[in-house]
Amino acid sequence: MRSGNSRNSSGGGARKGGQGGGQGGARGGQQGARRGGGAGKGTPRPEERRYDRPEFGGGPDAQPQPWKRGSGSGQGGGPRKTAPSRPRELQARVEDAVRARHDRPSKPNAQSELEGERLQKVLARAGMGSRRACEELVEQGRVMVNGEVVREQGKRVDPDKDKIEVDGLTVATQNYLFFALNKPAGVVATMEDPDGRQCLGDYVTNRETRLFHVGRLDTETEGIILLTNHGELAHRLTHPKYGVKKTYLAAIQGPIPRDLGKQLKQGIELEDGWASADDFKVIQNVGKNYLVEVTLHEGRKHIVRRMLAEAGFPVEKLVRTQFGPIALGDQKSGWLRRLTNPEVGQLMKSVGL
Repeated sequence: MRSGNSRNSSGGGARKGGQGGGQGGARGGQQGARRGGGAGKGTPRPEERRYDRPEFGGGPDAQPQPWKRGSGSGQGGGPRKTAPSRPRELQARVEDAVRARHDRPSKPNAQSELEGERLQKVLARAGMGSRRACEELVEQGRVMVNGEVVREQGKRVDPDKDKIEVDGLTVATQNYLFFALNKPAGVVATMEDPDGRQCLGDYVTNRETRLFHVGRLDTETEGIILLTNHGELAHRLTHPKYGVKKTYLAAIQGPIPRDLGKQLKQGIELEDGWASADDFKVIQNVGKNYLVEVTLHEGRKHIVRRMLAEAGFPVEKLVRTQFGPIALGDQKSGWLRRLTNPEVGQLMKSVGL
């Protein structure tokens, strides 16, 4: 009988865990039965606590908390274990501290800024070859940085400030573009034409970087014209101070005197002043048809046509075959090609860049 009473009291504690005296579930009833039966005896374990009791902040005057699963003893199973929320002032201070920590700018790595980029990476990006090929250039002593030969692999440079040369030619390490166009006759030497005529801009459409032409060619003159976004280079190539030479082939009617070249070199007086050629030669002569080559560094409007016309030989056709070190070669009319790195280096060297 005593054993049966014990089982009955245990079972009653389990069945009435949520209602009888705040036992907090079946396990609480079993614990109370083993300890001599009594909800008030001993310290309840955490899972047995009832947070609606006064000793745990509850009671009839307590405010309902959203983290509690129920306010009465009839819910059964006990409340969900959730930590009480912080006071508003404390929560606000915590959020401000977290926000300030994440919004604080990270400290710049001064050492990495001073070090810059590896030399072979800069050369490879500039189109001098693969990184391994650029390393070989360094090993061969063909690379100079700010006038000093570099043989150290992995040297750090600043592409925006350091002058980098390969075989004595400056490397354009920034995002510059250089093109040579064989301009056909009838194309206007402007990037845009308000009258809707064909112009240079028609050959460089769909490019993110805006290009501009270096110098001019009159509408009926054919030949090489350079396009770039390097402002300083374009300025120097067209400035008389730097004396960049341009070569033209002109078709004229003869016979011509032997001293025509001498006259052009000594100077021809035009309405806007004297103009002289740097060189003159006859390339071809078939009957009265002459093909002559004129080289000069001036860039005044229609300068070659005006000089030959003033000497008594109007030009029937004119083609510019060379601009500084860049030759037209066998480039077809209307074709646009990108200049090679050596060609860009030669252009820069010709104007002291």
